[in-house]
Amino acid sequence: MAAPKGNQFWKLRSKHGRDKLFASPDLLWEAACEYFEWCDKHPWIKKDWVGKDAFEVDRPTQRPYTLSGLCLYLDVNTKYFNDFKKAGREDFSEVLTRIEETIYTQKFEGAAVGTFNASIIARDLGLADKKEISGEVETKQQDLSHLSYEQLYELKYGRKPEQL
Repeated sequence: MAAPKGNQFWKLRSKHGRDKLFASPDLLWEAACEYFEWCDKHPWIKKDWVGKDAFEVDRPTQRPYTLSGLCLYLDVNTKYFNDFKKAGREDFSEVLTRIEETIYTQKFEGAAVGTFNASIIARDLGLADKKEISGEVETKQQDLSHLSYEQLYELKYGRKPEQL
């Protein structure tokens, strides 16, 4: 049964809307630091083979920090994080910037020393060597109808046609 029209039941609520996930910038920074520590304590395991008999060994490999990984760790989605950033709250802007710079720096430095694949990280960070060449190409149509078959063949192949 639906509520009657014109009701004011909403006024009886003790609160309106969802609780904020982070009440202060310090709580957000602490949560981000927990994620960074978790990444450092849980490296990826890379299989490798060593020796002439090719023994399999597990090599721990550093895990890159990512915004999507942070969001998964915090149990939010990246849209939530981006909306949080777009809301323009001055008190959170410094922490959000510090989180993004920490992620950027860890990826950049990891790629620079060879821990991470440099080309993948460069694309992810928006770093790319791009060369744009612009200009106009002028084409001219030539009338070749006056040339003989032999002359056309020589123009196309750079040699005279063989005798049949």
